[in-house]
Formats: sequence, structure tokens, C-alpha cells
Amino acid sequence: MSSRPNRRGVLTEAYASLVVRGRWLLLALVGAMVWAALSFLPALASTGHGLSAVIGANRSALATQAQVIRRFGLPLLAHTAVVQRDPQGLDPRVLARAVQRARTVNESTLHGNSSGTLLFAAPVPNSPKVFPGPNERITTLVTYLFVDPTATPTVQYRAAQDYAARIDHPDDPLLGVSGTIPLRLEQVRLIQRNLLWVEIATVSVIALIVGVNFRSVVAPLITLLTAGIAYFLAVRMVAFGAMLLNSTVPAILEPILVALVLGVTTDYSIFFLSGLRRRLRQGHGSRAATRGTIVEYLPIVLVAGLTVTAGVLVLLVAQTGLFRAFGPGLAVTVATTLVVSVLLVPALLAVLGRWVFWPSRLSRGTSPEEEPSRPPSAPGGGWWIRLLTRRGPAAVVAVVVVGMLVPATLPLQRLRESVLPMSSIPADNSVREAWRGAAAGFAPGILSPTEVIVTGSGVADRTDELARLRRELAARPGVAAVFGPTGELPERPEVAAVPGPIDPGLPEPLRERTGLFLAPGGDAARFLVIFDADPLGALAINHLDTLKRRMPGLLAAAGLSRTSVSYTGDTALALELVNSARGDYIRVALAIALVDLLLLVLFLRALVAPLYLLAASFLALAASLGLTVLLFQQFLGQTGLIFFIPFAVGVLLVSLGADYLIFLVGDVRDAAGTRSLSEALAVAVPRSTRAISAAGITLAASFGVVALVPVVSFRELAFAMAVGVLIDSFVVRPLLVPALITLVGRIGGWPGGRLRAHPAHQRDEESK
Repeated sequence: MSSRPNRRGVLTEAYASLVVRGRWLLLALVGAMVWAALSFLPALASTGHGLSAVIGANRSALATQAQVIRRFGLPLLAHTAVVQRDPQGLDPRVLARAVQRARTVNESTLHGNSSGTLLFAAPVPNSPKVFPGPNERITTLVTYLFVDPTATPTVQYRAAQDYAARIDHPDDPLLGVSGTIPLRLEQVRLIQRNLLWVEIATVSVIALIVGVNFRSVVAPLITLLTAGIAYFLAVRMVAFGAMLLNSTVPAILEPILVALVLGVTTDYSIFFLSGLRRRLRQGHGSRAATRGTIVEYLPIVLVAGLTVTAGVLVLLVAQTGLFRAFGPGLAVTVATTLVVSVLLVPALLAVLGRWVFWPSRLSRGTSPEEEPSRPPSAPGGGWWIRLLTRRGPAAVVAVVVVGMLVPATLPLQRLRESVLPMSSIPADNSVREAWRGAAAGFAPGILSPTEVIVTGSGVADRTDELARLRRELAARPGVAAVFGPTGELPERPEVAAVPGPIDPGLPEPLRERTGLFLAPGGDAARFLVIFDADPLGALAINHLDTLKRRMPGLLAAAGLSRTSVSYTGDTALALELVNSARGDYIRVALAIALVDLLLLVLFLRALVAPLYLLAASFLALAASLGLTVLLFQQFLGQTGLIFFIPFAVGVLLVSLGADYLIFLVGDVRDAAGTRSLSEALAVAVPRSTRAISAAGITLAASFGVVALVPVVSFRELAFAMAVGVLIDSFVVRPLLVPALITLVGRIGGWPGGRLRAHPAHQRDEESK
């Protein structure tokens, strides 16, 4: 591709000259940026972690929980618990010691002598009088810990661990601490502990792929130096933005930032390196080759980077707090990476020249596949592209590719969403082991029941109707047990056990002011529904969704049709998040499609080609998500994908796919300026495919190593992104896109004509 000032623009030519002449000043500028970030911007770790910080305080399940505490005076839901279990049966002395530990904590709090964040403890054994569950009798004891809700999750987890440390008798079978707060913090710990390995693996993969592709030891160093500086600046900018907005950066974002920065930086570096190598082989001097490479690829890289930035920024239109938290961070990351790439990589190429490809010796002279005027019949053009320049073979290829990708999308029909299942952490993790023990003795939902609150005038006095409703709830599919009015638990804050009730030590005045299942004011009653599935998994979420839809009928059958119902608990919150995410799928998909379509229209000055090019990107996305559902739900037996995975993968794949699309079609567009469309494809596609293939392998590997984090959400993300990028790089871009360009022909360039054949070649084009 020749560089033509009238086509490239004065600004691009001026920047290329500036880079070549002021290369050392640009390097100094980048160094100054690093110094300023190190001196004045905060580190990412200082902005906080945790999923709860981005859920949003306006969720109705959270509001209901606050209302319940005000109405009943006593919470029934705890997010941490200590689990003890002996499959052969717990010794009565184990129960007695558990009760005494709880009584000590409770009395200390009630008398105002509590010095920590732990307020109350409630031990519950799996007695048949309490829980009509598995065929076990007093084998498992769950002590629910009610901690000061104003304390941070880390402090709450530490309080639970301190309480568990008191269970030091040799005969006490302690499994450990579990619950949703320990689960979330264990995920954060696993992420932070493995982040270094992700970085090391990604760097190693990039060095290997770039080194092999360019047969150089210097080219990988340029790429890694650029990636390292871009990552350092990006995380500092993200942390600074979070500090200004008084928000937090979720810990789950960090490995994604690593993969995104290293992958995108490598893409842009490979584009520049490929252009420089081609020009050096054509016999250009180092400075002329650098200048020509910048003129040729700077507009493409800028448009590609802006497309990715705009694509991830549309996450701001989402209503789910977690998605909105992703958007600005990813956008700042890509924008920072783009700035560093267009400053540092060209400057280093200008400084090093031919030494970039050391120890390879670039032979002077033009290789056949790089000859800009070589016709499509030339042997170097690639046999597949010579076929794709003719309508018949192009139609066959398009049908075959679409026929392969469409079936891969079908498993999406069975997509189910989880939020934070216990199965998301390793099986040998103590938090998961404790939950598994509690599930064996009770039911999988025992640590996070769902609270169902029935409100209405005088409803607390309607004991017969409440008893019928309790039976109706217990009969629902997926419900393991229901605690509530007229149930096995006594109407006072005690815990039934064998041989008699265990009293955790609440004095009579407090009992009079609070209600276990009936509100003291008489206008509300509540039930604890325990599901037979992981509370934050797809099955429990589906159970609650079904229960909510059937609730009007259940109330009518129980004679409570004039009452209202609300829900709270972890499963209720998870259902709200999943429903919110489902609404955001369509909203954000439309937004990102419009943004990418607009940028492609502006770049190509055409309306038709962007439509089928974007459709190809969405087909690749749907295929990758379908294969992800097939692997994790069908083959690995997970109940569902983590709810934000389809969302994150969709935004990243479509945006990054536009990256390669702009690179490929931009090359075809420029080649078509002096050739027929078939000749332009024969020249541009093989030339672009090699760079796209190398960049695609690198990007897929960058996201693939995210699977080193032993958390299911990252392994789902790693698989979906790696497969999606490979489909995009090796199927869609080199096969489907050229076939579509051939089939649509010069109509694709309407109305601007930038994808039309040169007028001198249009007649030949129409005859094919």
C-alpha cells in the first residue's frame, strides 16, 4: 500500500515527520508521563474491592431487608456462619459448648459489654424438630453470626474467623466459616494471589508469539515495554478516576485489565511492526520505512482504538451497577493504551530501524505476496483468496462458514445465569468445604435462606391462613424447608434442639419488643424459605423467580389475597441482578451496535458494508457464547454462567472484532483505490491476515491465561474470549468477510464509493 498525502491527510504526514525527527523527545515525553503517574496518581489497590460496592443501594431486596429489621426488630438473615459436622452424630457436649459460646456473645451484647463487631450468635442443629431434611439426626450444627452491618466485609469475616477460633476443643468437629461474605472475600483473595501469575504468563506468551512471528528478540521487547508502561498508566488513571468519583474498582476487573492492556498493546504493536517489516523488505531506508508505516497505520490504529473505547464506554447505559462500574475503567484503559501505543511504538521504531528485527536479516526486494501491483492470479496471493474473489466460491464459503457458526449459537437458548455460586471457588477451599458440610446436613440453601414477608392489616393474627401459606410454600418445587409462623421453631428467639430448646440468652424485655416470625405491630409475618440449591446459583434463582410468579395464586389459596408480599436475602438480590442484566443485554447490545456502526460508516464512508460486517462480528460473538454455554453448562455440569460473563464478553468481542475489521477493511479500501475489488482483496487480505492472525493468537492467549485464576467466572471469561477471538481471527476475517465483500460487490461502498473498484476496473469486476 502506497502512502499518498492527499489520501492520508496533512496531519498524519506531519505526525510521521515529527516522530522521525523528534523520536527522542517522544521517548522523554513518555518517561515524563510515567514519572507524573508515579508521583501524583494513586495505586489501584487503594480504591477498594468487592462486588457489594457496585451492586447499588437501590435494590428492592436491600430496601426490604432494612424495612424488615425496623418492623420485626430482629434480623433472621446472616451472611456468615460457622459450620460443625460429624456424619456419625454430634456429641451432646458439642451442642452444649456451642450454646454456651453463643450465650456468652449474646449476653455481652445485650448488656452493652460487646467490644467487637459480632453482636449475636444463633446455633441451629439439624434436628428433625427443626429441619425435616436429610436422613441425618444431629450431625451438623450451623451457628449463624449476626455482625454489625456497618462493618466492612473484611472486618465481618475476621470476626467470624475469631469466633471459629474459640472452637478449640479436640472433640469439636469444626469445618470452618462460610456464607456469602466469606465466599466473596475468598474470591478476591484468589484473584489477588494469582494476579502475578497471570501477568507473568501473559508476558511470556506475548514474548513467544511476537518473537516467533517476527523472528526477533527486539520486537517482543518493544511490545512488552509498551504494554508495561500502558498498564502502569492505565491502572493509575483508573484509580484516580475512582478516587475523584468516590467509587470503588471491583477486584474482578484487575485480571481483565491485565489481559486487555497486554492484548490491545500487542495488536497495535504488531500492526506497526508488520508495516515496517514490509517496507524494509521493499528496500526503503529505515526512516522512510518508519514514516511510511506511521502514515499507513496511524489512522487505522486510531480509529480502531477509538472504536474499542467507545464500545466499552457504552456500558454506561446499563442499569446494573456492576456493568456501569466496568465501562469507565475499561474505556480509560483502552484510551490510555492507545495513547501510549501511538507515542511509544513509532518512536522506538524510528530509533531502532532495522535493529527492531534483529537477529533476522531482512532481505531487500519485494516478496511476491507483498507486491502492491500483483494481480489476483499471482501465486503469492494465497489460493483461498483467489477463490474468494469469484462469486461462486465466495457464496460456497459464506454458506459453509455461516452453516458452521449458526449451530454453535444454539446452546445460547439454554443459557442460565448464576451470580456467586459456591462452585465458583476451588473444591478444596475451606469456605466451600464448610458450605458442602452444611448442605449435606441440611440443604444447599441453609446458609442463605430467602425471607418472604407478608404484610397486611392484622395479618399476624390470621394463624390458620399463615399455616396454609407455609404448607403451600413448602410444597413448591425446589423448596427444601420453610420456617415460619406455626412452624417447628417456637415463637420466641430460641433454637429448638434435642432433648429440649436451646436458649441463646435473650432477656424477656427484648423478646417483647421483637418478633421472630410475627411483627410486634401485628401487620406483618415472615417465612424463611430454604431452597435445595446453591443460593446464588442459577437453580435457586430460577426457583425464586418461579415462586414469585406463583405467589398471587398461593396467597389466594391460603386466604391471604388482600396482603402484599416482599422478598429479601441473597437469592432475592441475585434474582434482581439477573433480571437487571437481562434487560441490559438488549439495551447495551443496541448501543454498542449503533456506536460501532457509526464509526464504521464514518471510516468507510459507506452504509451497506458496515451492516454486513457488523453482522459477521455478532455472529462470531453468538457462536463463542454458545460454545461457552455448551462447555460449562452441558459438559462441566454448572447450573449457569456467571451473569456478567455474556455481557463482558459481548462488549469486548464486538469492540475488539471491530479492531481487526478496521485493519482488514481499511487495507482493502485503500487497495481498491487503484484496482478492481477482486485485485484489492487478493493484495490486501493475505497481507493483513498474517498480522491479524498473530494479533489474534496473542489476544486469545492473553485472555486465555486469565484461566489461571481459580475462579469459575474467570475461566468462563477466558474460554469465551479466547474462542471468540480465534473464531474472529481465523474464520470470520480471512474467510467470511472477504466472501461477503465479493458477494455484495461495489454496492457495499454505497454511497461513498471507498469500497468500490477503481472505475477502470469496474467492468471487469461486473463480468466475474
